[in-house]
Amino acid sequence: MNDWPEGWSDRDRGNRYGGGSASAQPESARVMRQVRRGQTAPPQGAGVPQQPSYVNGQGHGDYTNAQQSGYDSGYSSGQVYGGGGDSGGPGDFDTRPARPAPNWRRRIKWTAISLVTVLVVTSVATYFWADGKLKREVDLSKVIDRPAGGDGTNYLIVGSDSRDGMSAEEKKKLHTGSAEGKRTDSMMILHVGSNGDTLVSLPRDSDVELPTFVGSESGKTYKGTGRHIKLNAAYATDGPELLVRTIEFNTGLRIDHYVEIGFAGFASIVDAVGGVEITIDKAFKDKYSGADFQAGKQKLNGEEALAFVRTRHAFAASDLQRTKNQQKFLAALAHEVATPGTVLNPFKLYPTMSAGLDSLIVDKDMGLYDLGSMFFAMKGVNGGDGTSLNMPISGSTGGNLVWDKAKVKQLVNELNNDEKVTVSGG
Repeated sequence: MNDWPEGWSDRDRGNRYGGGSASAQPESARVMRQVRRGQTAPPQGAGVPQQPSYVNGQGHGDYTNAQQSGYDSGYSSGQVYGGGGDSGGPGDFDTRPARPAPNWRRRIKWTAISLVTVLVVTSVATYFWADGKLKREVDLSKVIDRPAGGDGTNYLIVGSDSRDGMSAEEKKKLHTGSAEGKRTDSMMILHVGSNGDTLVSLPRDSDVELPTFVGSESGKTYKGTGRHIKLNAAYATDGPELLVRTIEFNTGLRIDHYVEIGFAGFASIVDAVGGVEITIDKAFKDKYSGADFQAGKQKLNGEEALAFVRTRHAFAASDLQRTKNQQKFLAALAHEVATPGTVLNPFKLYPTMSAGLDSLIVDKDMGLYDLGSMFFAMKGVNGGDGTSLNMPISGSTGGNLVWDKAKVKQLVNELNNDEKVTVSGG
């Protein structure tokens, strides 16, 4: 039975879509059933929703209009068949702006500025930290009748037998004994100039005249009587100021800076740098200092280093040989302190600086630049860029070593004029 009105047929339906009509006008868009993320798949047999046909790369109708009308193919959200929105498949439009390429020149510039800033801040902080630790206890302005200064800079470097702060166990370990007060175990003049650096050892048993001086504590003037003493007795009498006064009076050489270090401080510096390598020419042993060394190259720790520089009873030349060993070791120590392995390693540099600064006593005008200049000059002497010698000796009297006056005068003239030293020592 025909359900159409009378006289109509299927072909007379008009311009309806899907009825064999040739019209290009589609029916209104139908909402496609979507399968969203997390939903179960359609039941078997439900079929795949019909997809819009594409003509000349275009789907049915305008894409924007379809969105406005509620039509969503599922491709724009990545939800067709359960697909994720970030799948990067067809229809996945990324509207985020492209990330700009890194500006490497700008990054390098600011990295360099940051590094320089850190270095400057660290250097300034280190300077003030170190400067505050210097013990400026010697006042050279109390020294009277001083000779005129020459070219270059002269440092008086003193190793004292001070036991301040040492426990009984430390004194026993380092073989220092328990004598009260302070005496000088070694004295050296380091001349820093433009024609090479010169290190001159002054034997502690040197025969010198005690001059007129003003007491460093009392301010009282003590007139000289022409009395001769051992050089280290000047230090024992009135400390660093009288020692400087006595050296200047007997040599005519002006001392610009004073540096002193005690037993414990010396051993601490050696240990802080991890020991000092040195070559010992001949084996020796000394029960007084605790020295017991074999010949050859070896690394000495603080305890061994102190025994090495204090030994004199094991040598026929006694104090003269000891001063040579002291020169040799101090130059090697300065070389070790100034190496890149110490300077560029904060885990070695700061303990070394702390150990040294805690144990050094200097004059009131000494600065960190002066101290650094002294250490690098010591390193230069060890490297062969300078000269080391004992004060020229002509003989002895009553157990005291007598200086060769003619050679001492020539040596002092060469140092004052900052000339290359040609004098040979004792």
